[in-house]
Amino acid sequence: MPSKTFSAAIIGLEAQPIEVEVDTIPGQLHSFQIVGLPDAAVNESKERVNSAVRNSGYSPPHHTHRRIVVNLAPADIKKEGPIFDLPIALAFLTASKQLPFEFLEKKLFIGELSLEGNLRPVNGALPIALMAKQLGFDELYLPQANAPEAAIAGNLQVFGLRTLGEAIGHLKGASLLTAQEPINFNALTDNQQGSEVYDLAYIRGQEQAKRALEIAASGGHNVLMSGPPGSGKTLLAKALANILPPLTFNESLEVSKIFSISGQLKPERPLVIKRPFRHPHHTASAVALVGGGNHPKPGEITLSHRGVLFLDELPEFHRDVLEALRQPLEDGVITVSRAAGTIEFPADFMLVAAMNPCPCGHLTNPHKDCVCTPGQVTKYQRKISGPLLDRIDLHLEVPLIKYDKLAAEKIAENSKTVLQRVLAARGRQRQRFANNQIQTNSQMNILQMKQYCQLESRAHELLKTAVDSLHLSARSYHRVLKIGRTIADLGQAEIIQAAHIAEALQYRPKEESA
Repeated sequence: MPSKTFSAAIIGLEAQPIEVEVDTIPGQLHSFQIVGLPDAAVNESKERVNSAVRNSGYSPPHHTHRRIVVNLAPADIKKEGPIFDLPIALAFLTASKQLPFEFLEKKLFIGELSLEGNLRPVNGALPIALMAKQLGFDELYLPQANAPEAAIAGNLQVFGLRTLGEAIGHLKGASLLTAQEPINFNALTDNQQGSEVYDLAYIRGQEQAKRALEIAASGGHNVLMSGPPGSGKTLLAKALANILPPLTFNESLEVSKIFSISGQLKPERPLVIKRPFRHPHHTASAVALVGGGNHPKPGEITLSHRGVLFLDELPEFHRDVLEALRQPLEDGVITVSRAAGTIEFPADFMLVAAMNPCPCGHLTNPHKDCVCTPGQVTKYQRKISGPLLDRIDLHLEVPLIKYDKLAAEKIAENSKTVLQRVLAARGRQRQRFANNQIQTNSQMNILQMKQYCQLESRAHELLKTAVDSLHLSARSYHRVLKIGRTIADLGQAEIIQAAHIAEALQYRPKEESA
């Protein structure tokens, strides 16, 4: 009689249950075959399972004069990775009558086996645990290193295993294991601290840039900083992470699922509680940014979900890489289409970019002469297309800091104080959008802007004048409205006032103001 266990496969960002069926068929010649669209890593599990079973004290598949067939169902889904080692080994031991029990349907098994029979961690434990909970499984068995992240799902008994022998002993009732205790999310967030190195208090000068970062953090707006080398653009971008609101539990689950599938969750920190801050190098490819591969995996855009994607030296990125940002910046999701299928990844992130004004960097430096020709400057700046620039809300000039400010002993406003204002502004947005599927002002559509961006008469006249004289596009007009709404929220104002619109207009590109 065939034996059956339950496991799981990761498809995009979601897990799907997989039935692992093993049958032993009498015959003169031994064979061990895995069917059900296995990749190379799944096929190689035959050797790992064979050694692990033998080193755990049982008769391995290669010692039997039988044909062994492993079926991974449903058969039309591509199976990847070593995640099926544990369920295959247990199903074989049951099918070969070496274990005197049948598996219950409410148990699910994942894990990679070493040749000694030890269990190594796998990717995707959190989405698998959430899937198991949703489908009504009672117990999940997986490597000990993955147990803390899987226990986050709750309402599911999670058993962390060190060896194949431990799994067998527990299932036989000979040596019962203790289920993993769930992690206390509130306790983790209470211990969360920002980096003192990147506290706004220790960034000298740059008051306008700090104000812009406060607006960006409050409304989830995109930022582009331009200035000569050494003016502090990278430092300001890293300081932004300290004034972003903490993740809610549901947001933390979203982000942790992405990091779990990407193999970037640390065993000592199985839940992401700080908003991601991704900083890819300018040599990154479009696939690295967008995600993809034969079986699409998340890229930097998705790894920045609910957080910040920081692109330093923006014009140095390849043009196709930058153009790949346009659709996710507008829609908040990214669709990756391959021959194997189409997968939609979340991409709700803040874009923060930094650039020099010219190739040598000194076009706006009052103390050094620019050595670039006008043609070189134009070519450099045109590496960033108009449609991409139009999707950036806040455009900042970051000048060099004078000695008096660098040497001043006075400490500026710290990040904790700014964070409190950001949290208050986000709280107003949370109440405003309670019945909508958005969280921040930057996500408003046209109908929501008509409802929530009410202007006083002087603000209306100022905006009308600005649109006519600066020839703002429809997208630029809407972005000014959204920024004005965020500035009003920081000022605890219900109606957008002229001062709010005036400040919002300061952050448009300088060529619009020319």
